[in-house]
Amino acid sequence: MASIAGLYAIGAHVERAARLAHPNRPNPVTYDREPKAASPNGASSEPGESGIDALAIWRTVLKYWATALATALVIAVAVAFYTLGQTKIYEATTTVQFDPNPPRPLGGKVEAVVEMGSGPVWDPREYYETQYQIIQSMRVATAVVTELGLHRDAGFVYNTPKDAPLPKMGNITEEQAAEILRSRLKVEPVKGSRLALLRLQDANPERAQRVLSSVVDTYVAQNIQIALDATVNANDWLKEQMAKLKIDLEKSEMDLHEYKKNNNLLSAAFDDRSNMLREQMGQLNQLLTSVRAKSKEVQARRDQLAKVKVDDPSQMPASELLGNILLSQFRSQYIEAKRAREALIGAGKGPNYDEVKAADARMEESRRAVLLEVKNIQGALDRELAAVRQQESGLAGLLEQSKKEALELNLLEIEHNRLRRSKENTEKLYSLLLERTKESDLARMLNVNNVRVLDRPRVPRVPVRPNVVLNIGAGILIGLLLGIATAMGRAMLDRTIKTPGDVEQVLGVSFLGLIPELEPSKEAALQKARRRGRPISPGRELIVHEMPTSGIAEASRSIRTNILFTAPDKPYKVMLVTSAAMGEGKTTVACCIAIAMAQTGKRVILVDCDLRRPRLHRIFQRPSDVGLTTALVDEAHEDHIEQSEVPNLSIYVAGPHPPNPAELLQSERFRTVLKRLTGKFDYVILDSPPVLAVTDAAVLSTLVDGVVMVTRAFQTRKELAQHALRRLTDVGAHVAGVVLNAVNLTKDEYKYSYQYYRRGGYYEDDENRKRVSQVEVAPRAAS
Repeated sequence: MASIAGLYAIGAHVERAARLAHPNRPNPVTYDREPKAASPNGASSEPGESGIDALAIWRTVLKYWATALATALVIAVAVAFYTLGQTKIYEATTTVQFDPNPPRPLGGKVEAVVEMGSGPVWDPREYYETQYQIIQSMRVATAVVTELGLHRDAGFVYNTPKDAPLPKMGNITEEQAAEILRSRLKVEPVKGSRLALLRLQDANPERAQRVLSSVVDTYVAQNIQIALDATVNANDWLKEQMAKLKIDLEKSEMDLHEYKKNNNLLSAAFDDRSNMLREQMGQLNQLLTSVRAKSKEVQARRDQLAKVKVDDPSQMPASELLGNILLSQFRSQYIEAKRAREALIGAGKGPNYDEVKAADARMEESRRAVLLEVKNIQGALDRELAAVRQQESGLAGLLEQSKKEALELNLLEIEHNRLRRSKENTEKLYSLLLERTKESDLARMLNVNNVRVLDRPRVPRVPVRPNVVLNIGAGILIGLLLGIATAMGRAMLDRTIKTPGDVEQVLGVSFLGLIPELEPSKEAALQKARRRGRPISPGRELIVHEMPTSGIAEASRSIRTNILFTAPDKPYKVMLVTSAAMGEGKTTVACCIAIAMAQTGKRVILVDCDLRRPRLHRIFQRPSDVGLTTALVDEAHEDHIEQSEVPNLSIYVAGPHPPNPAELLQSERFRTVLKRLTGKFDYVILDSPPVLAVTDAAVLSTLVDGVVMVTRAFQTRKELAQHALRRLTDVGAHVAGVVLNAVNLTKDEYKYSYQYYRRGGYYEDDENRKRVSQVEVAPRAAS
C-alpha cells in the first residue's frame, strides 16, 4: 500500500526547500547546463560527492542478480575446465652465487681474472643484471642444446610429459631449440643478497633437472673461459705496446740531452738564472724610479725660476733665496739700498742730490748682480736636468734588456719542460705496462672464478602449474567482477527516467512530485464498480476526488503545494500540462492537479487543448459536439463551460476535431478566450498534446505562466525528455518542474533511497476504507 504519510512528508520537505531557496521570486527553470551524472540504478547522490558510489553498485547488482550470478558461474566453470585440462608443468631450481670482488691470493695489487670493476662509481647492480642476461643468452642456450642434443629431442621440443607418446619430430634447428630453452628458463635474483635462483620449467621433471644442470655448468665454464680469453688478449696487447714505448722512451731521452747541450743548459740553471734576472730587474727598476723623481724635481725648480721677475729683486720668492747664499746676499744689498733711498726721499731730498744718486747707483748694481746670479742658476739647472735625463734613458735601456733576457729564458724553459714531460710520461707508461704485464701473467695462472653453484638442481616432485586452487579462485573472482560489470552494463543500457534523482540530475529541472500507480485493491474496487454499472470514471483520472485518502490523492496534493510554493509572489494562474510523447499520463496528471487545486476552494477550469486526441469529454462523460474548437470559430459558443462533479472544478472540452489545430491555438481568438478564462477563474489548467509529436505544446507554452512536464517512470527515455525540455526552452517557455507519473513503488529503486514513499497507511483508517467500499455501491452525485 502506498504511504500517504510518506508522500505528505516529502511534499512538505519540498515546500520548505522551495521557500528557503526562493523566498521572494519565482523559480524559473532553464535548460542550459550539462545534466549531472546519475547512478545506474537512478539513485541520487548528494552534491559535492565524487568517486564510486558503492551503495548504488550494490543496488544495481541486487536488481540484476540473476545476470551477475550467471556470468560469474559461467566464468568460474570455464576457468575450472581450462585449468583441469592443462598439462602439468614441473620446475627445477638451482642457486648461484655471484662475487663481483673475488678473492686475491697474490694480494690486492694483482687483480683476478674475473675482476669486474673497482672505484667509487662502479655499481654492482649493473654487473648482476649483466650476468642474468648472460645466463639467458643465446650463446649459453645454444651450447646446452648442442651438448644435450635437445634439437633432436621431441619430448623437449613439444614439452610432453614423461609417459606421454612423442609426436612426430619435425626439422628443428639448434637456434629454434635454443629459443625454446630460453622461453622456459627464468632467473630470479634473491633480494638483498648476491644470490640468484635459476628456474627451468618442463613437463618432464627429470628432463628439467638435467637441462638446468647443463645450463648452470655451461654458464660457469663460459664465465671463466671468457675471462681467460680477455686476459690473454690483454697480455698480448700490453707486450706489443711495451715494445713501442721502449723506442719512444729512448728517443725522448736523447732529444732532451741534445737540447741541453745546444743551449749550454745545466740541470739546475733555469732557477738560478731566473732568480738573478729577477733581482737585477728589481734593482734597475728602483734606480730608474729614483732618477725619474729627481728629474721631476729639477724640472720643477727650473720652471719655478723661469717665472721670477728681476725688475724688483725684493719681490723674488724666498724659496729660491734659501737655495743660493750669494743670491740672498745680493737681494739683501738691494733691499738696503732701496730703503736708504726711500729714507732720503722722505727727508725731503730730491733725485738730484748726490746721496740719492749714490743710493740709485747701489740699487742698480745690486739688481744687475741678482740678474746675473739668476742666469747662472738657470744654466746650472739646465745642465743638471740634461744629465738626469741621460741617466734615466740608460737605466730604462738596461731594464728592457733584462726583460728581454727573462722572456728568452722562459722560452728556453718551456721547450725544456716539454721535452722533459714527454720523456717522463713515456717512462711512466712504460713502467705501468711492464707492471700490468707481469700482473696479467700471474692472474692467468691463478684461474679463479667468481661464480659458484650453491645448490645443484634436484628432480622436482610437485608441479607448479596449473595451480588449481588459485586458478579457480581467480576465475570466481573474475566471474564476480564480470558479473558486476554485466549488471552495471544492463543498468547503463536502461536509459529511462526512474526516480526523482533522475529528474533533477539528468534533466536539470525541479522535481514537483510523483504519482504512484493505482494500488491493486483500489483498482479491483474500481473495476468491480464498473462491472456493476456504477457511474465511476473509466480510469484513475478522478481518483483524487473519488478516493481522497488514497496515495494518488495525497501525491496530487503534494504536487499542488509544490507548484504553489515554487512561485509564492507570482503564482501560476495559467498552467500547461504536457509530456514528451504519448502514453505518459499528462491528461491524468492534469486532472489530478486540477482536482487538487479545486479542493482548496479556488475556482479552477480544466481546458482540453489536445485538439487531435481529446480525452476530457470521455473522462467526465460529456458530449464533444461543442467545446473549445467551436468557441474559437464562433463566439456564440464561447461560454459553453460545464461544471464537473468535482466542486469548484469546471471543464472545457475540446469539441469537434479541427483540420488545423496548431493555427487555432496560435490565433488571436484563442488568446482572447484564454484571457477571459483567466479573468473568470483562479487557475486555468491546459491539457496539451505531447511536445515532440506536434507543435501545439510549444505554441501553448508561450501563452501560459508555467509548464508542468510529465514523464512516465520506467518508460520515458532520458534523451526524449531532454529533447522535449530543450524544445520548450528554445521558445522561451517557463518550465515549473517535472512530475513523475505511474511510479511503481515496489521497484528496487525505491527500496532504499525513497523508502518514505513505501511506508504503510498513516490515517487511512477503517472509516476511510469504508468510503472506498462505498464507491462500489453508492452512485456518484450528478454535478
